[in-house]
Amino acid sequence: MTEILASTAIATDESTTDRVVDHPAWAVLKDAVEAIRPWQSADGSIDLDAAGAPPGEIVRAEVERVASAVEQLSPLVPHDTAYHRALVADLRRWAESGFPVPDFLDSLLAFQPAAQRADGLQHLVVFPMYTQNGNPDRNFEAVVLRVVWPEWLAELERTRYDNPLFLGITFEDFTAGYDTNSAVLFPETIAVREAPERFTWGGIFCDREAARFRRVTEAAVDALGVRLPADIQEMVGDQQRCEQAFVLWDMVHDRTHSHGDLPFDPFMIKQRQPFWMYGLEELRCDLTAFKEAVKLEADGYAQGRDVQYAVLFDRMFRFPVTGERVRNYDGVGGQLLFAYLHQHDVLRWTDNTLHIDWDRAPQVTNQLCAEIEKLYRDGIDRPKLVHWFAAYELVSTYLAPHPASVWAKGPDALDLTLPPRKLVDDVLPDEFPLSMFYEALAKKLRNVIASTKGITAASESVAA
Repeated sequence: MTEILASTAIATDESTTDRVVDHPAWAVLKDAVEAIRPWQSADGSIDLDAAGAPPGEIVRAEVERVASAVEQLSPLVPHDTAYHRALVADLRRWAESGFPVPDFLDSLLAFQPAAQRADGLQHLVVFPMYTQNGNPDRNFEAVVLRVVWPEWLAELERTRYDNPLFLGITFEDFTAGYDTNSAVLFPETIAVREAPERFTWGGIFCDREAARFRRVTEAAVDALGVRLPADIQEMVGDQQRCEQAFVLWDMVHDRTHSHGDLPFDPFMIKQRQPFWMYGLEELRCDLTAFKEAVKLEADGYAQGRDVQYAVLFDRMFRFPVTGERVRNYDGVGGQLLFAYLHQHDVLRWTDNTLHIDWDRAPQVTNQLCAEIEKLYRDGIDRPKLVHWFAAYELVSTYLAPHPASVWAKGPDALDLTLPPRKLVDDVLPDEFPLSMFYEALAKKLRNVIASTKGITAASESVAA
């Protein structure tokens, strides 16, 4: 079993289906979508009376080109037939209605990719949507993707990490909204008249995550003088191995949002909380994946060791120095992990070189996970504001708050007559600034991180 799992790669069986992206209609579809996108407002509608707007017949012709291309491509992906029929109907109804705010609920409900998870299965997806960490507007996007579902992963989902909604996916091709930092395809991003009662799938592009991880990790390791164990050096140099690590990490992370001692709505929907609460939740899910990866390595799954170092390096090297310093909750989570390991002597920054105690790293990382889990377990018995302060105390034990922080001064500095959600206004945009170490690292990695915009396995291969 161990040898089989260690050598199993993420395979895509392209012999069973012609590639959508090789069909002439795909180029037509992409061109039509790219023509429509600039005409759309932020909400996805098109105002034909706006200055510079094209005549309605031109817009209708482009929408019809999209619909016709979908009809030509649909036979290549027969498992999407019902979705494509609903999609074409939604497109034509949108055009006939005069291009109002799009409502693609019917086609969204018809798209059920998690119902047939098969390794290498293609999907052709077109929706008006925003792309997380990409385009904030609900413009039309088209993407061709493949499902990542090798047998070893399917077995783990069946036997240990039930997650029937999860999809690992890879890019085949995409329109401009995905030529960004977005690495997810989520149903909640799609323009609909009302949210469905429940979502039935969620996709994460492990090829983009893996390619971005490899490029940033290689740069960080070089800048910091880290000496990697031989097997981890090989992993960082292997796109396919990294994809395996990320699809496993993502599957465990995703299910953790609804597992454990949760004192609040796990996704914090419609809640207004200090951003370190979101940071702790995301870190808890990542550290749970790390903890499970330690167990999987002991059970003979080669991917388990790779997941551990994917979590450590992505969290410590990329997360803290990526994005703006405005409520950057993923950044705070990465800073906290680094500081915790440093203050427990797993990391040492000496002689301008980062030294890592590889033997102690799993134990101490799991120790931080246990502290966060205890915070959650104890939080069930606390009022919301008390829980927020307990979480602040945990974070500020390892990260220095901004000198101007009101929250750092404690409850007496805040107007506790206000409801908790109002006290969020007293949180600084950058409540826990970067350390001097991270300020220096950010300068060294800035260009490398910027270069990962729109990255895929194919583009990383070309760059190499």
